[in-house]
Amino acid sequence: MGFDLDEDQKQLRDLAHDFAEKEIRPKAPFHDETGDWPKELLHKAYDLGLVNVHIPAEYGGLGLGALNGCILEEEMGWGCTGIATAITANSLAQAPVILAGSTEQKKKWLTPFSSEHLISAYAVTEPGAGSDVAAIQTTAVRKGDKYVLNGQKMWITGAGHANWFFVLAKTDKEAGHKGMSAFVVPRDVKGLSVGKKENNMGQRASDTRGMAFEDVEIDAANLLGKEGDGFVIAMKAFDHTRPLVAAAGVGLARAAMENAVLYAAERKAFGRPIWQHEGVGFMIADMASDIEAARLLTWKAAHQIDNNKRNTLNAAYAKRFTADMAMRVAIDAVQVFGGNGFNKEYPAEKLMRDAKIFQIYEGTSQIQRVIIARELFAK
Repeated sequence: MGFDLDEDQKQLRDLAHDFAEKEIRPKAPFHDETGDWPKELLHKAYDLGLVNVHIPAEYGGLGLGALNGCILEEEMGWGCTGIATAITANSLAQAPVILAGSTEQKKKWLTPFSSEHLISAYAVTEPGAGSDVAAIQTTAVRKGDKYVLNGQKMWITGAGHANWFFVLAKTDKEAGHKGMSAFVVPRDVKGLSVGKKENNMGQRASDTRGMAFEDVEIDAANLLGKEGDGFVIAMKAFDHTRPLVAAAGVGLARAAMENAVLYAAERKAFGRPIWQHEGVGFMIADMASDIEAARLLTWKAAHQIDNNKRNTLNAAYAKRFTADMAMRVAIDAVQVFGGNGFNKEYPAEKLMRDAKIFQIYEGTSQIQRVIIARELFAK
């Protein structure tokens, strides 16, 4: 077991860090203030090969493993997690197709990403079904060689710009989670409408919207796997993407700590830099050790994927610990800045707002605890 990056991984890290430092960070305040979609940055990231990195090589992607993806995500998250989410959110919608799609489906839905910048979105959450995925109400009824979808989705990242959606719907309303099926739904189908961009507290560069399906007809060939496979497909996708989300949280926490260190070295109180007072110095020491722990948890969860091992438990460890850690570090960074931390002219308050969503999306911190407990007692 080793913890050193190889030369290719170092180059990937340096490429992503350079992009985050020179392109993302200078533009992050503007997109945070306005909520504008960072279209120009997305295209630059695409041209550099920082987008769609998990698509297998035979379908035009780089075929990067999960650990390499985490290395990339941490640097992008260090730059700005809102912009990073906009850049890398494709991975969540693409994961079900990569994991469960047929050869024909992968060619149809993944290959186009290699020739132009496209967006895909993961549409599972509904107004009345967030953590309780089995409570979704969207239905898909088979009619000949078509399925007809009706229902609503909520908090769909990238929905305003997506070219297609991964959609979870019920094909058997009486079968609970075993009655769910997974579909790829093109953006341009009749009856599909997308709502206004939500005015969120943090990660404001990311595009989050509601959706509605009114007698939306799609080809039966757009079904991933078999009827009833949808819940398992969606959950397996989370096993692959939760380490990536955790890595972005590590990047955010790292940014918060670095800002706190710089400020604590310059700011003086009672005749010396404030880091020399234990109340501040110990706070920063806790930040540093927690960030290291979160990264190692994240890398282990990713390493299991790359070695074809089931990583459900370790993905939950990484997501839960990192989400709570990032929020705690961001709050403590505000505290280190004191009154300045409460002011928008300084970086700490944005990082705190951006951090909160890590405890909510891709499975709340509470749901991660449910998964952890379930996995432990199943043994």
